[in-house]
Amino acid sequence: MAVGNENMEVAAAVPMDKGGEILKPRTDKREYRRIVLKNSLVVLLISDPETDKCAASMNVSVGSFSDPEGLDGLAHFLEHMLFYASEKYPEEDSYSKYIAEHGGSTNAYTSIEDTNYHFDINTDSFDEALDRFAQFFIKPLMSADATMREIKAVDSENQKNLLSDSWRMRQLQKHLSREDHPYHKFSTGNMDTLHVQPQAKGIDTRSELIKFYDKHYSANIMHLVVYGKENLDKTQCLVEGMFQEIRNTNRSVPRFPGQPCTPDHLQVLVKAVPIKQGHKLTVSWPITPSIHNYEEAPCMYLGHLIGHESEGSLFHALKNLGWATRLYAGEGDWTMEYAFFNVSIDLTDAGHEHMQDITGLLFRHIKLLQQSGVSQWIFDELSAICEAEFHYQAKIDPISYVVNISSNMTIYPTKHWLVGSSLPSKFNPAIVQKILNQLSPSNVRIFWKSNKFEGKTDKVEPWYNTAYSFENITESTIQEWVQSAPDVNLLLPIPNVFIPTDFSLKDVKDKESFPVLLRKTSFSRLWYKPDTKFFKPKAYVKIDFNCPLAVTSPDAAVLSNAFVWLLVDYLNEYAYYAQTAGLDYGLSLSDNGFELYLVGFNHKLRILLEAVMQKIAKFEVKPDRFSVVKETTIKAYQNYKFQQPYQQALSYCSMVLQDNTWPWTEELDALSQLEAEDLVSFVPLLLSRTFVECYIAGNVEKNEAESMVKHIEDVLFNDPKPISRPLFPSQFLTSRVVELGRGMKYFYHQEGSNPSDENSALVHYIQVHQDEFAMNSKLQLFCLIAKQATFHQLRTVEQLGYITSLSRSNYSGVYGVQFIIQSSVKGPGHIDSRVESLLKDLESKIYKISDEEFKSNVTALIDMKLEKHKNLSDESYFYWEQIQNGTFKFNRIDAEVAALRELKKEELIDFFNEYIKVDAPKKKSLSICVYGSQHLKEMASDKDQVESHFTEIEDIVGFRKSQPLYGSLKGWNKLKL
Repeated sequence: MAVGNENMEVAAAVPMDKGGEILKPRTDKREYRRIVLKNSLVVLLISDPETDKCAASMNVSVGSFSDPEGLDGLAHFLEHMLFYASEKYPEEDSYSKYIAEHGGSTNAYTSIEDTNYHFDINTDSFDEALDRFAQFFIKPLMSADATMREIKAVDSENQKNLLSDSWRMRQLQKHLSREDHPYHKFSTGNMDTLHVQPQAKGIDTRSELIKFYDKHYSANIMHLVVYGKENLDKTQCLVEGMFQEIRNTNRSVPRFPGQPCTPDHLQVLVKAVPIKQGHKLTVSWPITPSIHNYEEAPCMYLGHLIGHESEGSLFHALKNLGWATRLYAGEGDWTMEYAFFNVSIDLTDAGHEHMQDITGLLFRHIKLLQQSGVSQWIFDELSAICEAEFHYQAKIDPISYVVNISSNMTIYPTKHWLVGSSLPSKFNPAIVQKILNQLSPSNVRIFWKSNKFEGKTDKVEPWYNTAYSFENITESTIQEWVQSAPDVNLLLPIPNVFIPTDFSLKDVKDKESFPVLLRKTSFSRLWYKPDTKFFKPKAYVKIDFNCPLAVTSPDAAVLSNAFVWLLVDYLNEYAYYAQTAGLDYGLSLSDNGFELYLVGFNHKLRILLEAVMQKIAKFEVKPDRFSVVKETTIKAYQNYKFQQPYQQALSYCSMVLQDNTWPWTEELDALSQLEAEDLVSFVPLLLSRTFVECYIAGNVEKNEAESMVKHIEDVLFNDPKPISRPLFPSQFLTSRVVELGRGMKYFYHQEGSNPSDENSALVHYIQVHQDEFAMNSKLQLFCLIAKQATFHQLRTVEQLGYITSLSRSNYSGVYGVQFIIQSSVKGPGHIDSRVESLLKDLESKIYKISDEEFKSNVTALIDMKLEKHKNLSDESYFYWEQIQNGTFKFNRIDAEVAALRELKKEELIDFFNEYIKVDAPKKKSLSICVYGSQHLKEMASDKDQVESHFTEIEDIVGFRKSQPLYGSLKGWNKLKL
């Protein structure tokens, strides 16, 4: 559950809509039907006979803008409370329990004008889940008992956001607006706004909550999407029977006319101090909301040009000057009444010193766009790209799909419910020019954040305590910046050669169910999987360069990282065209080297692959770009200490378990001392020995796949003076994991790395086994049974913290259970004792499980496992994981389902008794305790209380080196063609 951010902000008003045809992608075989129930609830029914999951989303056209005076966060609080219980299903948390036990998930968010509730579930449990969901809006029970507990949950949610720069800056932008406009409000809520202040004024929060619900939750301002497996007639009967009882009080959708900013809030320069290292410039203008002209797409057009990264673009100029590392342009917060157009630029240290020049160049670029006019060919190109993306879009999870559509239904006519604003189709230069003219110096708000402003500000934003200063800035000052900015050649982009025109599907002769080993040499191995399911003109290519030198030391790790960052940096101007045309790529470090992926339309994919390989082959270190990458990476390392405490705990857990990993502090130290010459010497050595593992899938023929890999081999290996040579057999690196001792419990206590963060965290990890089908099935079944019980006890009842979860963990094929809890109210030692207590409670749950309940859980897990991959990327991630882990168990799902079908209740109990329960003989557990400032004083006593037969880890790397390792799965397989 969350309070919405910018991209969730949706408008309230919808024109009179009599329905009609719904525009859908050409490749979409699903059926759609709009209906209106007798209570005026507008519903979209979707029938997908192929789906493994059903889903629903209800969008209510009321959000945080409607919070009553003095009760900030009430709409968000109500969103939390509706999950508790209803008159028809009075057992607390029974809705979430039912969803979790039947393979589903549930969530909600509150944005400024909307609240959206949604869930998905296995298909055979959909009818009852939908009925339980409907009760949110018919007769919920907002019990007095639950009220205080859920105020604590909202407060905990707010606590985790207090040190987030994105939340802080957004609230600062809202703070500097009209106090009588709801944009100015604090939308999350906390203990103060929902309990302390109301109580002091004699206001009963629960009474106000019920009043708010009765006033605003009316069927006529709700929009429902139901995604089912059955035909539309059956789903319609189901929906009519369940949802027509929702009251219709003929409420109007709340409207909030007027602009958030008066002239006092324009022509301003705001300097703010962030939490993290770095500098960022955001230039913002209030504009006419583009939703009124969404088919003309003025903000999409302008965002495309101002945010372009090709040669001649504003970003290219700033990058060449060494001033910027990222630039984004587009519409930000918006409703039907107001909108902001934002340009956000991540600055280097040098860029921070040239803020005025950068702002001057931005306004000079805007002037270029005004003078050059609105180009038909650029609009047509954008339209062609969007058309291809829409008509050949990959299927996504039903839950994501219904959320997107239900929020669209409040804004667009029926015809455009699926497409929203994503298909620009009407070229209208005057509308674009109107927005462009609003991006003027007289209308501007400049937000400039940097740690350099620390101690130089005189104001504090009240909700997040962000330090800032505020000054007025005149048009003439900005004109001076424009005049004095450096003389750079700003140009419009050239026609995009990567726009696909061939959408034909290959005639695949062999209908392989699993990837096949198509080609193997001493240089490379090619796994090939043609598309036999999705029938889209797209491909997925993954290439892992196994370079033994890449991870041998902290120095090697940071040099390898610099190499990858520079490759991306050099490719950016060219590859940006591919990325805007629906062909994405990425380079990153892998466990044993670095990897490249390309995914998207297959038509021009080979061109991009060749360009990447050329850059690798001709790699050179440009000292100026190395300096920028080094500076950016140092800041990224320095910002590790500002991670959420639970993320720090997970990082320590991984460090304890994963061999060949280095503390970030050592990598930072190594990086600080490296120079460009070090990278010049390192890269030839890095590439001198490598093995290339390739996976090519999708709309690609065998000979094309083989040709791509031969090209890679030619570039790297087949030159008179080759860049690379094959690996020696002894050089193949594998990822190995520490094997914890049986019957042992280990502790690692550590102070949180950010002294300003009050939150503490616990990761309670139980290591169970190395990959094996029967054991996998038992572990997954235990997690399914225990997951909701964990959330209910630790989050709902004990209110330990907003972030509370149980999940199955996988470290390079070694599986276990991971409890993650972050809390501002209790320290890690106490939380660990509560996890132990929970495990005691789970004993009776496991021991007393009925045959029927056991069978129901097994069936739910089987349904979850048999859920088909939604798209080519999903399928490719799954198969690539089997290749990377070295298991090559492409039939894993069928094998684990077969093991589940054979599993007996007694075997699950035996498994729990041996590996999971408190004091189980084969139990291997590790508690990572991270102490926030509020609980730091407890750390010493918690360490003292570690029993003598348990092990306290003082030095992670030293401990890891002293422990046995699981054998690598990769070492067990010798594959032959």
